Amino acid sequence: MSDTPIEFGTDGWRAVIADDYTFVNLERVAQATADWLHDDYGDTPSVVLGHDTRFLGPQFAERTARVLADAGVEVTLANSIVSTPAISWATQAAGADAGVVITASHNPPEYSGYKLKAHFGGPAPPAMIEKVEQAVPDGARPGTLPPLNDLATAGSVQTDDVRTGYLNALRHALDIEAITASGLTVAHDAMFGAGQGLVQALLGDDQVIPLRHDQNPGFHGVAPEPIANRLGGLSDTVATGDAAVGLANDGDADRIGMVDENGDYVSSHRILALLVKYLYEERGLTGSIVKTFSTTHMLDKMGERYDLPVETTPIGFKHIAQKMADGNVLVGGEESGGIAASGHIPERDGIYIGLLIVEMMVERGLSLSALVDELLEEFGPHYNYRDDIHIREDQKADVLDRLDTQGGLDAVNGHAVDRVETLDGFKHVTANGWLLIRPSGTEPVLRVYSEAESPEAAEALVKDASRQLGLDE
Repeated sequence: MSDTPIEFGTDGWRAVIADDYTFVNLERVAQATADWLHDDYGDTPSVVLGHDTRFLGPQFAERTARVLADAGVEVTLANSIVSTPAISWATQAAGADAGVVITASHNPPEYSGYKLKAHFGGPAPPAMIEKVEQAVPDGARPGTLPPLNDLATAGSVQTDDVRTGYLNALRHALDIEAITASGLTVAHDAMFGAGQGLVQALLGDDQVIPLRHDQNPGFHGVAPEPIANRLGGLSDTVATGDAAVGLANDGDADRIGMVDENGDYVSSHRILALLVKYLYEERGLTGSIVKTFSTTHMLDKMGERYDLPVETTPIGFKHIAQKMADGNVLVGGEESGGIAASGHIPERDGIYIGLLIVEMMVERGLSLSALVDELLEEFGPHYNYRDDIHIREDQKADVLDRLDTQGGLDAVNGHAVDRVETLDGFKHVTANGWLLIRPSGTEPVLRVYSEAESPEAAEALVKDASRQLGLDE
């Protein structure tokens, strides 16, 4: 439907292809982007545009380019499949006014999406997103679009090798020479996404074991999200082979998932903490630690130990990116694998973060499991658990209304709730840990997170809360 309301979630607009994600609706969003750019940047704004490996990605990107160019926007179109961080880097490097990525990130394969990047090389802040949302026309965009070739001839659309430029930027930001000299073998699971081939391009074919690097827009029916229960093949490959570590990326390669040399999953909470420790202790860097509401409290302890300020934001990396662009941030991230670190763009980058941890392993001369053990010994046991509960929108609304009305739960798993924080959802803080309940901003899902002093206790918090709210039925 051409009058479907277009709403951006925590990270862009996403919808099911051929349902709400249609060429007509995509044109509406692209036109709104052009109108916003003209309002904020004048007569000749510029955009860098690319797409991931999803179904109809090239066609959706071409249509977007035609709308933008026809509306007076100068478009640089990536000449191959690219990751979201590559577009963010190119936007910043080219001095463009915005970046656009046709991607649905980690969503199921039937989705596509539209991520908007700010001029500083990170997710567009909420104020920018709001302007685009408000500019979306109610009906179909009028008129006929010129062919792409005509726009290219006129100079309104040009193509560029964004991938190569991005790889060169990573070579500058990372100590690739040290990693390759170490001889460590890295297994890389691209989950059929836009990250395929990037680690090999940096380290060489002999040092990388590729998994799920072929073109498959259906992702074999599995959402490309690098979480533990979707990385069985990576875990088995590392545990039974010669790889020292395993890296995994989501569909547009801005998120990171990792397994250690034993094939055991290493959570984003621990990756964040390891990065803080490495950049502060080994590289001698300082700055604030910025984390989202669902991220480990170990980072608060590290901030106290290192005398670094810690800031907590709502869920969504767009809240972190602006802080990274504006100030001195050491590490910023979220529990879902979106992490950024000093020395690169103010953007999640799964390739950069994964290889930065590998660089840490080389620099310290320790395995990933040994680095994690050292972290837990220094800052205490912190274990996290998350359950994504698929739920109808009316059920989700009922649960959230109940929590709002009664001010949260009184106790979870037998522990009295000391306070309920409502920065983004309902976070129940106890003497032994915490539990957070919040709705997804991009899917019909209720997310329940926890942290406790053991894996069993963390899971028990979530299961008890689900029982109390009738979510386990």
